Amino acid sequence: MATTAGSCLPDSAARPSTWPVGSCAIHQPNLLPRLSTLAKLCTADVWVVLDDVQFVRRDYQHRARLAALDDPRRQQWLSVETHLPHGRATLIRDARPVDPRRSARRLGQLPAQHYHASPHWQLLHASLEPAVRSLAEGVGTAAVAEATTRALLNLLGWRGTIVRSSDLAASSDRSVRLADLTTAVGADTYLCGTGGLRYLDHRPFAERQLNVHAFRPPSAAENLWTGAARITALWALAAYGPSRVGAAFDDLRTA
Repeated sequence: MATTAGSCLPDSAARPSTWPVGSCAIHQPNLLPRLSTLAKLCTADVWVVLDDVQFVRRDYQHRARLAALDDPRRQQWLSVETHLPHGRATLIRDARPVDPRRSARRLGQLPAQHYHASPHWQLLHASLEPAVRSLAEGVGTAAVAEATTRALLNLLGWRGTIVRSSDLAASSDRSVRLADLTTAVGADTYLCGTGGLRYLDHRPFAERQLNVHAFRPPSAAENLWTGAARITALWALAAYGPSRVGAAFDDLRTA
């Protein structure tokens, strides 16, 4: 498995079998993830990148909402135009950028246009530059999305482990699959977002003596969590800085 430099620990192949694992988050790779998604991943000990399910064009796998630094209500989509070699049946890991160099220019330029006035922009820019380069070199859409998420996790000093679901054995049934993946990484707790809770069957987790923890980030109108479920976490990082965002995530872990 490939690894990425930074604070994140190597992928599962390099993780000692005795490494203590409490919780895992299982989430598709998202381009410049939303703050609510990033918070869930940062709270977990392991992020299982769900890369072997069907690609969805209208989801966040290849696009992100950029919000204006001074007014997060003003938003613009940033997308990596993506080709699906197997049509609608294409798995996330098999999706490919249509024009990698053009998409890389947009990934480099649009966030800069939105956040260059932030005192934290140079740090954010440096963190994202490897992901921009990898896109220009033609890696898959999922790899680019994962790279942008890794960059932000590293920026926040996350010390967890990243594995990919395609490297693990799991059922095709939705809830059983999630329980299988939680077991496969040695975790005893599955962090589930509020949306997923509506559809989750708890029985496979109970059968495996696994905990299901509902992850609910704070909701607020005029602070760091503004638009947390809609806009990229870059807005909060640019507006408040990595230290403030990291402290907010620490509060979630200890809540």
